[in-house]
Amino acid sequence: MTDKIVLAFSGGLDTSYCVLDLVQKGYEVHTAFIDTGGVDAEGREHIRSRALSLGAAMHHEVDVSQEIWDEFVKPLVWSHARMLGEYPLLCSDRYLIVKSCLDLCDELDTALFAHGCTGMGNDQLRFDQTVHSLGNCKIIAPIRDLQSRVQAVRDHELKVMAEAGIEVEASASRYSINENLLGVTISGSEIDDYQPPAADAWSMTANREDWPGGKLEIRIGFDKGVAVSLDGAQLAGPEILKDLNKRLGAWGVGRHIYSGDVTIGLKGRIAFECPGIDGLLCAHQALEDAVNTRFQNQFRSQVSNRWAELVYTGFFYEPHKKDLEAYLESSQCAVSGEVVLQTEGGTLAAIAVDTPFRIENPDAVYAQSADWTPEEAVGFIKLIGQSTTLAGKVRGR
Repeated sequence: MTDKIVLAFSGGLDTSYCVLDLVQKGYEVHTAFIDTGGVDAEGREHIRSRALSLGAAMHHEVDVSQEIWDEFVKPLVWSHARMLGEYPLLCSDRYLIVKSCLDLCDELDTALFAHGCTGMGNDQLRFDQTVHSLGNCKIIAPIRDLQSRVQAVRDHELKVMAEAGIEVEASASRYSINENLLGVTISGSEIDDYQPPAADAWSMTANREDWPGGKLEIRIGFDKGVAVSLDGAQLAGPEILKDLNKRLGAWGVGRHIYSGDVTIGLKGRIAFECPGIDGLLCAHQALEDAVNTRFQNQFRSQVSNRWAELVYTGFFYEPHKKDLEAYLESSQCAVSGEVVLQTEGGTLAAIAVDTPFRIENPDAVYAQSADWTPEEAVGFIKLIGQSTTLAGKVRGR
């Protein structure tokens, strides 16, 4: 009896090669396209047709947009996590992809799971560790295995695809592109060489010459730290993110370049676009800074750094991450209100905050008026600075 195997399938070069390789090895391949919000109906049909034309026994589709919002976007926004202060972990759809594939393995009664990760990047950690955390499937990674036999892996894949008569998009020979509800990441070619990305490398954000004139304003409503509306209209989370990606992307908002440390020791450089995430993070911080205490806002960065580290390096289902998220959710009890974002192209600013929970004293406005005496201010300065003052005296300054 032929062994069934579930392959996480995107329709790109790597996973297309994986189908050919697994079929050649005698597996009954079940491709699983886990829709994380990066393609439209036409794209999904193309992926289905590609899988079946490559020899997949059956193709499966699962939409996890809502799961991405609930399990990733919410705590991301609460923590304001960006790896090294820059990259907002757009790779995190991988965890939901693996989780859904493992559910499919259970449905098909197989313990074989395959993915198209290389042996060089962080995605292999995200895929493999999720399998170890959530199930006991055997992992088969054709591209990673190929690296032990072939030096120029991408060239080899392109050759095999050409020999099989499978057309490959021109961009696949230049870039490795990943798009989902969260945004787009682009690597390869001149980006790997630390050169400026070509103008056509970008797909979600408009080039400057294409920006509309004037300015754009968007009003985002939050309820306990979760975005719930745009310009007064109640929307589901994934729809909010899709709308922000489209509207802010048209103004060139959300374009970045990131160089970071891959967990296995290499340096990695990517271009990425995330207009919607940038909008949510900008608006949420403006609101949270206004309603949370000084200690809450200071502590956020510590939680943010640890949460980002766990998510980036593959530990999405680590118990410590749940501990952090319990704190983050608690910290959102007063983060409700509306924020107005404005852009004239490229950059984004939170220009207005409306909330009943703003921490304020009607009788004391910063740099304007106070309900304490000058003598009390002088005494406060003397007491709060006493340790520093005494240290200067004892050490002779």
